Amino acid sequence: MEQKRKNSKKRTAILHALSSTREHPTAEMLYAALKPEIPELSLGTVYRNLSVLVEDGLVSRVAHVAGQERYDAHTEPHAHFVCNNCGRVIDVDFPEMIKPLFNQISDNTGCVAESYVLSFNGVCNVCKNKLNN
Repeated sequence: MEQKRKNSKKRTAILHALSSTREHPTAEMLYAALKPEIPELSLGTVYRNLSVLVEDGLVSRVAHVAGQERYDAHTEPHAHFVCNNCGRVIDVDFPEMIKPLFNQISDNTGCVAESYVLSFNGVCNVCKNKLNN
Protein backbone atom coordinates (compact mmCIF):
# COMPACT_ATOMS: atom_id res chain seq x y z
CA MET A 1 0.00 0.00 0.00
CA GLU A 2 1.36 3.42 -1.03
CA GLN A 3 1.86 5.80 1.86
CA LYS A 4 0.62 9.37 1.35
CA ARG A 5 3.01 12.12 2.40
CA LYS A 6 1.97 14.59 5.04
CA ASN A 7 1.69 18.17 3.76
CA SER A 8 4.48 20.41 4.94
CA LYS A 9 4.42 24.21 4.97
CA LYS A 10 8.15 24.31 4.31
CA ARG A 11 7.91 21.87 1.39
CA THR A 12 5.02 23.89 -0.04
CA ALA A 13 7.07 27.11 0.29
CA ILE A 14 10.06 25.48 -1.46
CA LEU A 15 7.87 24.22 -4.31
CA HIS A 16 6.20 27.63 -4.63
CA ALA A 17 9.58 29.39 -4.75
CA LEU A 18 10.76 27.01 -7.48
CA SER A 19 7.49 27.28 -9.43
CA SER A 20 7.64 31.09 -9.29
CA THR A 21 10.95 31.41 -11.13
CA ARG A 22 12.41 30.55 -14.51
CA GLU A 23 15.82 30.43 -12.84
CA HIS A 24 17.18 27.04 -11.87
CA PRO A 25 18.29 27.64 -8.27
CA THR A 26 20.50 25.59 -6.02
CA ALA A 27 19.31 24.45 -2.59
CA GLU A 28 21.44 27.25 -1.13
CA MET A 29 19.73 29.86 -3.32
CA LEU A 30 16.30 28.61 -2.24
CA TYR A 31 17.40 28.62 1.40
CA ALA A 32 18.61 32.23 1.14
CA ALA A 33 15.37 33.33 -0.56
CA LEU A 34 13.08 31.60 1.97
CA LYS A 35 15.00 32.16 5.22
CA PRO A 36 13.67 35.73 5.80
CA GLU A 37 10.05 34.55 5.68
CA ILE A 38 10.71 31.19 7.43
CA PRO A 39 13.35 31.96 10.11
CA GLU A 40 13.37 28.40 11.47
CA LEU A 41 14.22 26.95 8.03
CA SER A 42 17.50 25.03 7.82
CA LEU A 43 19.56 24.21 4.76
CA GLY A 44 19.17 20.51 5.60
CA THR A 45 15.39 20.91 5.49
CA VAL A 46 15.65 22.45 2.02
CA TYR A 47 17.81 19.55 0.79
CA ARG A 48 15.51 16.91 2.32
CA ASN A 49 12.39 18.52 0.86
CA LEU A 50 13.97 18.92 -2.57
CA SER A 51 14.72 15.18 -2.52
CA VAL A 52 11.09 14.45 -1.65
CA LEU A 53 9.85 16.78 -4.40
CA VAL A 54 12.17 15.10 -6.93
CA GLU A 55 11.02 11.65 -5.77
CA ASP A 56 7.37 12.74 -6.14
CA GLY A 57 8.02 14.04 -9.66
CA LEU A 58 7.17 17.65 -8.81
CA VAL A 59 10.72 18.94 -9.30
CA SER A 60 13.64 17.87 -11.49
CA ARG A 61 17.37 17.97 -10.96
CA VAL A 62 18.45 19.61 -14.18
CA ALA A 63 22.14 20.43 -14.13
CA HIS A 64 25.29 20.27 -12.08
CA VAL A 65 27.00 23.67 -12.16
CA ALA A 66 30.16 24.45 -10.20
CA GLY A 67 29.61 21.38 -8.02
CA GLN A 68 26.02 22.27 -7.12
CA GLU A 69 22.80 20.64 -8.25
CA ARG A 70 20.24 22.93 -9.94
CA TYR A 71 16.49 22.36 -9.67
CA ASP A 72 13.48 23.05 -11.89
CA ALA A 73 9.74 22.89 -11.17
CA HIS A 74 9.02 22.89 -14.91
CA THR A 75 8.99 19.10 -15.24
CA GLU A 76 7.62 18.75 -18.77
CA PRO A 77 10.33 17.34 -21.06
CA HIS A 78 12.75 20.04 -22.21
CA ALA A 79 16.47 20.58 -22.55
CA HIS A 80 18.75 23.09 -20.82
CA PHE A 81 21.58 25.38 -21.83
CA VAL A 82 24.28 25.88 -19.16
CA CYS A 83 26.55 28.91 -19.48
CA ASN A 84 30.17 27.95 -18.90
CA ASN A 85 30.93 31.54 -17.89
CA CYS A 86 28.24 32.59 -15.36
CA GLY A 87 26.53 29.26 -14.59
CA ARG A 88 23.09 30.44 -15.76
CA VAL A 89 20.75 27.57 -16.70
CA ILE A 90 18.24 28.36 -19.44
CA ASP A 91 15.28 26.27 -20.62
CA VAL A 92 15.47 25.09 -24.23
CA ASP A 93 12.27 23.70 -25.71
CA PHE A 94 12.16 22.08 -29.13
CA PRO A 95 9.52 19.33 -29.08
CA GLU A 96 9.24 19.24 -32.88
CA MET A 97 12.80 17.87 -33.01
CA ILE A 98 12.53 15.42 -30.13
CA LYS A 99 9.50 13.37 -31.22
CA PRO A 100 11.20 12.14 -34.44
CA LEU A 101 14.29 11.29 -32.40
CA PHE A 102 12.17 9.13 -30.05
CA ASN A 103 10.70 7.38 -33.11
CA GLN A 104 14.16 6.88 -34.60
CA ILE A 105 15.42 5.33 -31.36
CA SER A 106 12.50 2.91 -31.45
CA ASP A 107 13.03 2.12 -35.14
CA ASN A 108 16.79 1.61 -34.75
CA THR A 109 16.89 -0.30 -31.46
CA GLY A 110 13.40 -1.62 -30.77
CA CYS A 111 13.56 0.23 -27.45
CA VAL A 112 10.89 2.67 -26.31
CA ALA A 113 12.32 5.98 -25.10
CA GLU A 114 10.17 7.47 -22.35
CA SER A 115 12.14 10.53 -21.30
CA TYR A 116 15.37 12.37 -21.93
CA VAL A 117 17.93 14.57 -20.22
CA LEU A 118 19.71 16.93 -22.56
CA SER A 119 21.99 19.84 -21.72
CA PHE A 120 23.98 22.14 -23.96
CA ASN A 121 26.99 24.02 -22.66
CA GLY A 122 28.47 27.25 -23.97
CA VAL A 123 28.29 30.99 -23.41
CA CYS A 124 24.90 32.62 -22.78
CA ASN A 125 23.78 35.76 -24.60
CA VAL A 126 24.41 38.01 -21.57
CA CYS A 127 28.00 36.82 -21.19
CA LYS A 128 28.56 36.89 -24.95
CA ASN A 129 27.48 40.54 -25.04
CA LYS A 130 29.75 41.41 -22.09
CA LEU A 131 32.69 39.70 -23.80
CA ASN A 132 32.03 41.61 -27.06
CA ASN A 133 31.95 45.01 -25.33
